[in-house]
Amino acid sequence: MASAIANSTKMALTRPSSERMMALKQLQCSIFSTTFNPTSARTGAKYLKGRLRGEALVNYYPQNISFSKIQKLYPELELEDEEEVQRLEDLAARKARGKGPPPKAKSKEESRRATKKKR
Repeated sequence: MASAIANSTKMALTRPSSERMMALKQLQCSIFSTTFNPTSARTGAKYLKGRLRGEALVNYYPQNISFSKIQKLYPELELEDEEEVQRLEDLAARKARGKGPPPKAKSKEESRRATKKKR
């Protein structure tokens, strides 16, 4: 009798085979509707299950309003952007001193790159 009890406890303590554990894991996944991933490959399922955050992020930041947008929305106010006027005056002054941007080449032969390649 004692030997029968000892044999039954030995049988209960043995570990199931890896094939049997794999089959059990596959059955568990099918029951609980989870993905079976025996190789533990990265699938990104954690992020795919989550809610999309794009709309919340877009709404978090306030809309960027510039002076030019206000001018376009309300042309009847005839607003004048002082910074833009100052910038244009500075550009005109620099151009008068010869410090403006170089003229654009009208053809490929006039470009500086073309003249450097010929040399």
